Amino acid sequence: MTTLTTDRLTLRVPTLDDFDPLAAFYASDRSRFVGGPQTAELTWRTLATEVGHWHLRGYGRFAVEERSSGKLCGIIGPFYPLGFPEPELGWDLMNGFEGKGYATEAARAVRDYVYGTLGMTTLISLIAHGNTGSEAVARRLGCVEEPEVFTHERWGELRVFRHPSPGELA
Repeated sequence: MTTLTTDRLTLRVPTLDDFDPLAAFYASDRSRFVGGPQTAELTWRTLATEVGHWHLRGYGRFAVEERSSGKLCGIIGPFYPLGFPEPELGWDLMNGFEGKGYATEAARAVRDYVYGTLGMTTLISLIAHGNTGSEAVARRLGCVEEPEVFTHERWGELRVFRHPSPGELA
C-alpha cells in the first residue's frame, strides 16, 4: 500500500496503532463536524471503515504522522463511500495539531497522488456548516464552493467545495 511523504509529514495506511489518538479525537467536541463525539466502540468502527475503504476501493484516507514526533496528527485523503456524490478529499486533524498547516500540506500531497497516480480528474470536499477551519483549508487549496448543498443521511447538510482539476493546477 502507498506511503507519501512531505517535508513534515508521513502519510500511510491506518493501523490498529492509530486507535488511541482517534478515540481521543472522536471523544472530543472537535469531532462534532465529522460524526462525533462518539464512543470508543463507534471509533473502532470508524477505524475499521477507514481501513476497509482501502481494501474495497484500492485507496483511502491516510493516517498522517508528524515526522518530528511520530505522532498521529490526522486522517486525510480520498473517501468515496456509498451515498457520496463523487470522491471526496477529506481531512480530520487530531487534537493539538490544528493551526500548523498540516491539513493543507497533507491534502496537497494527497490531491497530487489522486490526480497523478490514481488518475482521478475531479474531487470535492464536503464540509459541515460552521466548520470554518475546514472551509479555510479548502480555500487555501483553491476550492470553490458550489451553490448546491449535499444532504447525507448520517451527517445532514454538507457544503460542497470543488477542487481545481488537474488541468487547472497545471
